[in-house]
Amino acid sequence: MTTGRRPKARLGSLLAALAITGGALLSGLPAHADEPSAGSAGKEAPRVDLVLDVSGSMREADIQGKSRIAVAQQSLNEVIDALPAETDFGIRTLGATYPGNDKAQGCLDTKQLFPVGKTNKTEAKTAVATLRPTGWTPIGLALRGAAEDLGKGETTRRVVLITDGEDSCAPPDPCDVARELAAQGIHLVIDTLGLAHDDKTRQQLLCIANATGGTYTDVRTQEQLTDKVKQLVDRSNDTYTVAPVKTAGTDRCESAPVLAPGVYSDREKFSEHRVYRVPVKASQELRASVSVALDRPVARDYGVLLQATSTTGQELVRGTDAGSGRTDVISTGLRWSTDDSKGYATASPSASPSGKPETTVCLVITNSLAAQPGVAADPGLPLELTVDLTAASPAPDGPAMGLGRGWILLLVLTLAGLVAGLLFGWIARWRIAVWQEN
Repeated sequence: MTTGRRPKARLGSLLAALAITGGALLSGLPAHADEPSAGSAGKEAPRVDLVLDVSGSMREADIQGKSRIAVAQQSLNEVIDALPAETDFGIRTLGATYPGNDKAQGCLDTKQLFPVGKTNKTEAKTAVATLRPTGWTPIGLALRGAAEDLGKGETTRRVVLITDGEDSCAPPDPCDVARELAAQGIHLVIDTLGLAHDDKTRQQLLCIANATGGTYTDVRTQEQLTDKVKQLVDRSNDTYTVAPVKTAGTDRCESAPVLAPGVYSDREKFSEHRVYRVPVKASQELRASVSVALDRPVARDYGVLLQATSTTGQELVRGTDAGSGRTDVISTGLRWSTDDSKGYATASPSASPSGKPETTVCLVITNSLAAQPGVAADPGLPLELTVDLTAASPAPDGPAMGLGRGWILLLVLTLAGLVAGLLFGWIARWRIAVWQEN
């Protein structure tokens, strides 16, 4: 796709700044005068709760000749030693305390081993060393407990689940629990790491991770487990310092919510489009990006489109894929200013409180997603929309401007090729003449 008359390279740099996968998000202003500010939250410490499976199957010695629990314990020791001082870290276990045969009792076996907070590394490692494989595998119940351990706040919390099997205690089904937590809007991401490699376990852990925008890793070695958990703990430092403001797009521009610069969350159904309005002054440039999380299995050949249109439906510009490389999130973005509207039939500018004319731009998010058979269509897929308004900065005249424009780029390349060809031919003739003389 193209983005109007802006150079594609400049759009790429914009999307790199706006993309939600691993980048800092823009601080926000309130969507309306009576709504909380998207940028009013203060800096919070990163919060991570590690959920460790200590069920009986963790005795299996099939990872580099060591038992699964021994590998997990050694990895946790290294992770705890490397914890950043600013990170609030905790550990919850499942299947660690009940040795009996009463399944109903064993499926209640989840508890906090070490509370989420500033970590006394000696105490944490001592607690991990005492663990022995014992009971059942109540993953769903443990995930609910981890959400309570982390509490609520303005920044994203992260749960890291290490297990060697699927839930043996459902209900509650752990995938349903993950969707339930995602629907609560408490900014919880669940990453899963599997120590066993059967297909049923893999599918369940994938489902849990996808439901919250997390990741799944199939662990084969102790080094891989250690490195991945360290990476996830470090990633918690890159989560949002502001909470997205909840909004609800509509199917028509005239009834769409008016958004100011900020970060917004919404949900979009399969094959739906949602519309939002942004007032843009003559001196401003609109920059927007959207990311849609694939929190359940979807059919192949899908896409997400972000468009800016006038209130009459005239397309002004459309986004291009952000190229994040992730398969659980689709991102796209665009930029537009009134300078780009020459020759287009846009809405008539209206007066703003500051006295400067402004144009209402409609941001339209459309998806071509479809659920796989048997997958629930409700609730809609979670999306996050970032809106920013900056001072318009028209590019200066000259080659730097022209290199991004099609005809001028073609002319420059043609001239460069001609000069290179003439130079190469002259050198070749000179070398032949010298060779003949010698």
